[in-house]
Amino acid sequence: MSTAVSTATPRAGSTTSGPRRRRLGSTGIVYLALVGILVVSAGLVAAQGGSFFSQGNLFYLLSQTSLLGFVAIGQTFVILCKSLDLSVGYVVAWSSLVAATTMAGDPSRIWLGVVAALAVAAGVGLVNGLVISKLRVNSFIATLGVGLIIKGYLDTQFKGPSGEVPKAFQGFGYTRIGPVPVSVVVLAVVMVLGVVLLTRTRPGYHMFAVGGNIDVARLSGIRTDRSIILAHVLCSLCAGIAGLLIAARFGTGNALVYTYGYDLNSIAAVVLGGTLLMGGRGSILGTIAGVLILASLDTVFNVLDVSPFFKDVLRGAIIIAAVAMYARRQIDPASSRARFKALAQSVRPGSRGGPGGASSPDPTGPAGPGSAAGPENPSATTGKEATR
Repeated sequence: MSTAVSTATPRAGSTTSGPRRRRLGSTGIVYLALVGILVVSAGLVAAQGGSFFSQGNLFYLLSQTSLLGFVAIGQTFVILCKSLDLSVGYVVAWSSLVAATTMAGDPSRIWLGVVAALAVAAGVGLVNGLVISKLRVNSFIATLGVGLIIKGYLDTQFKGPSGEVPKAFQGFGYTRIGPVPVSVVVLAVVMVLGVVLLTRTRPGYHMFAVGGNIDVARLSGIRTDRSIILAHVLCSLCAGIAGLLIAARFGTGNALVYTYGYDLNSIAAVVLGGTLLMGGRGSILGTIAGVLILASLDTVFNVLDVSPFFKDVLRGAIIIAAVAMYARRQIDPASSRARFKALAQSVRPGSRGGPGGASSPDPTGPAGPGSAAGPENPSATTGKEATR
């Protein structure tokens, strides 16, 4: 009795040596880079006879992380929607002044000051979102214009520090839970809420879809204007929290906070964390890693007493190298061919959803968890768009 042995010819470019290894994502890469920077920083400080992980250095690192982290988380929302917000620095300054002047040193007015500061911040975000989505003004110009309006108001009305923050609220800036500042705990809460919003809710999926391809998102039934407005409101709210933290640390409001460069530093942290400036792909976890990298560099530069000018040169070089690496991974020919093959198979005549002829969900339906317009595939096109 003979036994027939069937052989299959492998496809070109495929391997049969074993299961295909999963490719490391941008978030994983940035966390590996963070670990490497921490190791190198610890070695440099140890060579000078110090300890990078001393309590004072860790407190400084975490304090820097919490302040920039709030602004960077908010910036992540708008960049995912293929937008931008250059007014965050002015929102931080204005929020600190509103909080301090409203509290006026009275502990009973703390909550009133917090609500007033966040309301002002949300109002700025609402204006930014409306100008961008309704008037069709480019986000760079719209947010820069709104920021300059706020700057003119601050420079005219506030010549210096104003207001007074009660001692009870100043604990937000200096109190620790063990070695961890309270502000870092609040940052962790905001981070978790942001991750849940982007990965578990319909508005979060819509943000990815809008950033991936706004025209396809609109054809899929997504109200793109609402997603853009929501992203800008959340961005300004996060900047408002940073303003509250500034007021708690200074004990007063300060109009010159907008000179600290939170706008560009937050964008750098978001991009360093793997979020694409073209929108549609990224994560808040990656952003936090980017913030930690920048904070670690600032800490080791301060410990080693590095010149501020050389510090900026190194930070700029690291950011450029990171973006270049992400760009090379984005245009990888192998991954591009795989996506095009999958798209061609999905729209091939006679195929309705893959093996067995199972019908696929309507691609033009509202996007939500599990739909085509989600974080896993934010720029997926509908059947009509793909066959044009």
